[in-house]
Order: sequence, then C-alpha cells, then structure tokens
Amino acid sequence: MSTEQVIKNQQHSNMWRMSVAPMMDWTDKHCRYLHRQLSRHALLYTEMVTTGALLHGDVARHLRFEVEEHPVALQLGGSEPADLAHSARLGEQWGYDEINLNCGCPSERVQRGAFGACLMNEAALVADCVKAMVDTVSVPVTVKHRIGIDRNESYEFMRDFVGTVADAGCQVFIVHARNAWLKGLSPKENREIPPLRYEVVAQLKKEFPHLTIAINGGIKMDATVQQQLEVVDGVMIGREAYHNPWWLASWDALYYGDDSRQRTRESVEEQMVLYMEREARAHGTHWYAIARHMLGLRNGLPGARRWRQVWSDHRLKHLAPAEVMKLARTKPQQASELLSFA
Repeated sequence: MSTEQVIKNQQHSNMWRMSVAPMMDWTDKHCRYLHRQLSRHALLYTEMVTTGALLHGDVARHLRFEVEEHPVALQLGGSEPADLAHSARLGEQWGYDEINLNCGCPSERVQRGAFGACLMNEAALVADCVKAMVDTVSVPVTVKHRIGIDRNESYEFMRDFVGTVADAGCQVFIVHARNAWLKGLSPKENREIPPLRYEVVAQLKKEFPHLTIAINGGIKMDATVQQQLEVVDGVMIGREAYHNPWWLASWDALYYGDDSRQRTRESVEEQMVLYMEREARAHGTHWYAIARHMLGLRNGLPGARRWRQVWSDHRLKHLAPAEVMKLARTKPQQASELLSFA
C-alpha cells in the first residue's frame, strides 16, 4: 500500500468509530435504510455476499442500495484472490465505501466454502486475497475476524494473523472479541458461549497503533461503548442495533458531535412508509418484507407490543403501508372496528 493510501485510511479512521455489524438475513438494504434514518454517520454493512453469488448470480439483487445509505460497506465471503478481486471491483463500481472480507463467520455452510473464520488458519492466503483486492480498488479493504479458533486462546496466533494481513495492505481490522469454535457449536452458540475477551483486542491495538482497530461482540450500552473507545478506534454493534434500533438515534450526538438532526420514532416510521411505497413502485417489494426490520423501533414504550403486532400481522398484507401505520397508531378498540372493515 502506498504512503498516500495509508494517509487516506488514517484520515478516514473516524469512519469506523460506530458501525452496525453485517448480519445474515438482517442487514439487507431495507434494514440499512431504517438505520440511516436514525444515524447520519454510523457505518452500515451489508449481509455477507459470497463471491459465487456475484460471479454467477444476480449482481443487481445483491448489490443494489439507496444513495442515502452512505457510508456503507460491502462484506464479501470467499477465499479465491481472483474471485475476491473481481467482486471487490463490482462493489466499488456500485459505489460501496469499503470492501470487507469475512474471516469470522463460523457456520458450517461457510466452512464448506472454505472461508469465514476458518481462514484465520491460513493467514498467507488471506494476505493474498487482501492484496488482490487492494491492487484492484481504491476504497479501503478491511478484514473482520475473531480473536482465535476453537480452543486456541493464544494471543500470538491472532497477532501473527493480523501482522501478516496488514503487510498485504489491510489497515483496518474489525475484531469480534470471542473465539470461533468451528465444531460443536451452532452460529448462535458461537455468539454466546466462547467468553468475550476485550482485553485481547486492547492489546492488539497497543501492538499495532498505526492500524485502525474496531471491536465487536456483546456490546449493548453506551457505557461499554465509551469505555472501549478509550482503547480502540471503533465499536461495531450487532444484534442490539437490530433489536433496539432507536439506540442509533443517540449516536450522532454522542460519538460524532452532531446534534443537528431532530427525529422522533413517529417521523422515522413515516419515512419508512414513504420508502415502502417507493420500493413497491420501483421493485415490487411488499411492505411486509421491510416492516420486519423496524419492529423494535418502539421497544420499551407503552403500546409497543400492540404496535409491533399490527406491523407484523400477515392478515393486513392487502392494505397499503400508510393504512397499516394508521391502524398501528389507533387505540385498540378503534383499531378493531377499522380492521373489521379492512
């Protein structure tokens, strides 16, 4: 990587200050559009897209996104340098701000494809993959990985992996602070059973102060975010951002010094209805596929359960989204009367 590219990455390091993790079946373009209504600045990630899907599938379906989603990163799954370079080029052509390589997913399906977390055992191959992408695109190429594989809790194992990949041109590492167990645990258990070891990520940052290091795993509150930002460059939030999306509404003021955006849950819901109508006209997308991502928007508020039930009621699929919003906001007795005529 040239000196100019290193300087550019350092200037953009604030890009990784707060981000929402790539999550399969969750962080599709509709979810990202919702999250962007809540935070201008947080970095958003796609679901993992395999190189095979881009080489042999519908590229537009996998890569289409709204211009409002920026900054947005494309996460790739693969282990063939040439395929990854081709996919990274497509990502850049479609306008993504970053290309991320998945070296952290432990699922058996991903392992069968010889990528994801098992790539941590092949640092030289990952370095080749990174170099192929860095040589192809001008946007940052980053890696998301675990702190170890199976029961190997050696810090040196992760340190050597990062050092090898960094030498190939990667300047940004997002570290899930758990080991990945490749056998014996489900993906869900892999997010819960191996213990979190934040101190290992802090040690990595001390050893590689010139790299951008972001931490991921089990972070659910601002106190933990603020504590982590004292020792690493960024924090990536996963499931909590999905289940409690309103949390993102405080991030711009807290972490970017930008309190200019005034929003309410109601205004976000209204914006999502407009988006549902636009998606239906342009792509035939049913509002029901979009609404599922915003079901946590009113978590903790009176009436949240009923609001969530209305937006997830398959019997209302024939209604326009604006009508569903009206029902969700109507008092229960009035809603029952309206529903009987729907």
